[in-house]
Formats: sequence, structure tokens, C-alpha cells
Amino acid sequence: MITWMQHHRKYLVVTIWISTIAFIGAGFVGWGQYSYGDKASAVAQVGDVAITTEELQKTYSNLFNQYNQLFQGKLDEKQAQQFGLQRQALKTLVDQALIINLAQSYRITVSDKELFDVIKNQQAFYKGGSFDKETYAAVLGQNRLTIKEYETAMRKELLIQKTLYLFTPAARTFETDTIASAQGVADKIEYKLLTPDAVTIASDEAGTKAYWVKHQSEFKKEASYNLSIIHMGAQASQNDALRRYIDFKKGTLTPSENLTKTTVSAPNNLFAPEIFKEITELTTQKPFLKPRKIGDEFVIVKLDAFNPAASKTYEEAKAEANAGYINEMKKSKLQELAQNSYKTFSGNVSDFIMHTQTTALSGLSAAESAEFIDKLFASKQKQGFLTLKSGNAILYNVLEQKLLQDKTVAEENTAMKLKGNLLNQKLMKMLETKYPVKIYAEGI
Repeated sequence: MITWMQHHRKYLVVTIWISTIAFIGAGFVGWGQYSYGDKASAVAQVGDVAITTEELQKTYSNLFNQYNQLFQGKLDEKQAQQFGLQRQALKTLVDQALIINLAQSYRITVSDKELFDVIKNQQAFYKGGSFDKETYAAVLGQNRLTIKEYETAMRKELLIQKTLYLFTPAARTFETDTIASAQGVADKIEYKLLTPDAVTIASDEAGTKAYWVKHQSEFKKEASYNLSIIHMGAQASQNDALRRYIDFKKGTLTPSENLTKTTVSAPNNLFAPEIFKEITELTTQKPFLKPRKIGDEFVIVKLDAFNPAASKTYEEAKAEANAGYINEMKKSKLQELAQNSYKTFSGNVSDFIMHTQTTALSGLSAAESAEFIDKLFASKQKQGFLTLKSGNAILYNVLEQKLLQDKTVAEENTAMKLKGNLLNQKLMKMLETKYPVKIYAEGI
């Protein structure tokens, strides 16, 4: 699926990438928090153009909604992360910023009239068959946009479109015909899905230890905190808790005190996040945390010892290392199984499928179907197997091919976009050398 998305995303270079117009009517989607280095207000700087956190969030949301339509509303955040939508959103904005720098250097602008001519023809803002100002403001408000925000974004898109128009080539008939031939092929295939579960691997001490040696930097013990805790009980007042806190600090607690000992860490935490944060800030010089209300009682916490993060010993990491070893061996054995099976297997038979259409294949998820079809049409082998990013393998045999005569398969604008993409790739590389790109966002 990632390959398919990247394959289609490149065509968007000629059509101003992510359309602000498409954002109207789509829900806003965010993905959490990222570190932005020492530039809190910007995630990147491209030449003279800064890219803000808000722009990145909106571009990601728009991209998410576009591809969610392809998944018929079933795309989730985990899949979006696997597909790298966050990186695509940032790359989109960087590419836009490069073009804007170029436009500014040539003093290309968008007039108010040009901007309004585009906006007044957008059906989303029509009422009674024509553009309506009140509808315009209401629709933008429903989509969390002000008029100023929307018009600024639209002006930017038109500026990019205007600049790219100077570099957009026309398509020629023979190129359109070539694309029609390539995209107008449909295959009927027999296929079979193989998963790592089809392979059985026995635990092996030597293999597990070798895997641990190779990957031991990945097996870490979280920092932990040894604590002594006084539970005051539901009837104790804050004044009672403060007096007990003072006794605790002076070491004058009675032997019958309700004192418990425990060890906590980030993955094994008994406290609310804000209290755990305070615990992580305790030191052996200042080990006491004043009474805190948890539930219906006060508790007093003392840090006894801090255990810093450290690499796990083989015995501590053995279970994890064994699981990693088995998983690695399963992948290897699965490749062997596929290699030995693809010439003689028996599986499902598909209808005719095309590279240009997303087809759900029985037994495969939507993402796996799209990824497999993309790789299938890139392969020159009639029979073989393909490995997916999920680790699964698919055996296949092309049973029949046919050329489609439908002229809608390859339109002239497809050829133009392909030519335009090749030219724009060279243009973008040139702009990257002229306008420095600084990325402040970490974790994308």
C-alpha cells in the first residue's frame, strides 16, 4: 500500500499536491505530539518560508481523509503511521515551500481578483445557484477555518499552481497510447497467502543467545524507583497527613505505622501521571514527596533508591530474545517455503484485476491487496512469490491476461502528469540545492 500511495502521490506535484478545497467537509485528524527542537512555532524552515505546526496538522488531516476514502472509511491511525502519512505531509509542505521560494524570486503573485474568481466558483459555497457570502463563512466555520486562513491557503495554492504552470509540458498522442497499453492490462491470477504461522520453529538456546548478542542494545530495563509509602486511610485529614509527613522526615514514625514498599517504573506505574512525574524528580538528597490525595486518602512517598536504565542480562532478556529469534527464523523459513511452493501450489483464483484499480482480494486486507497488486504489476515473472511489508508472502501464477479497450483507462492528462512529474523531480532537486531545508520536527 505504501508503494501504491507514493506512486499516486507523485502525480499530485503537478496538481498542487494537497488541495485546500478538498479539506472542506472532511473531519480534522491529528496524530499526537512531536518534539520540535528549539523552534516551537515551526516544524521546518525552507529558504525564506517557515512551515508551522498548524499547517502540518491540517495537511496531515487532509491527506489522511483522502486516503481514508480509498479504504472506504476504514483507515486508522496505526495504518496511517505504517504508511508514513506524517512524513508525506511534511514532504508535501517542504515541496510547496520550495516552489513558493521560486515564485517569490520571480515576483509571481496572485491578485485579489484571481483569488475571488476561484472561490466564487466553488460549489461548497453556493446557495440558490450562486456564491453566497454567508454560506461561505458558515461552511468555513463548520470546518474550523476562518475566512483569512482559507484565503491565505488558497492564495498559496494558486501561487504554486501559477508557478508550476510554467513548467508543465503537453502530452503527445504516442505517449498517451503507450500509457494506455501499460495501464490497460488486466490479469487473472491464482494466489495463496502464506503467513509466519505456517512455519513452526522450536526454541533453541544457542540460537536465542546468538540473537541476544546481536540485538542486546535493544533489550533495556526501564529506570525504576524504590519507594516507601505511607497510606493514611480514608479518615485522615490533611493536617494529620502533614504531621505524619514531618515524623517521616525526622525518622520518628512508630513501628506500627502503615508503611509499604514498592518499585515503580514508566511501564509499571501505580500513580497518576502528574504524581509519577513528581516521583521521577525526587533525589536521595530530597527524597520526600509531601502528602498527596489519591482517591479518598492521603499518601506520603519517600524515594529509597533510584535504579537507572540499563541493558538487560541474557537471563533477564531471554524470553524477549527467544521471541525475536523465533520471529526472525519464521521469516527466513517462510521465504524457503515460498521458494519451494510457488510452482506447485493451489490457491484462490481472482477476477481480472488492474494496476489502476484497488481490488480487495479474498483472504487479504485492503492494505495487503493494494501492496500485492502494485508489486505484481511491477514484476516481470509470470509465476513466483512476493513478500509484503507485513512479513506475509503471497504465491502467485498469472493464468490469463487481456488488454482493455476502454479509453477511460488512460486519459491524456495522465501522460501529461507523468511527463510533468519527471520534469518537476529535476526542478525540485535544483530548488533543494538553492533553498536550504531545515527540519525541526523530531519523530516524523
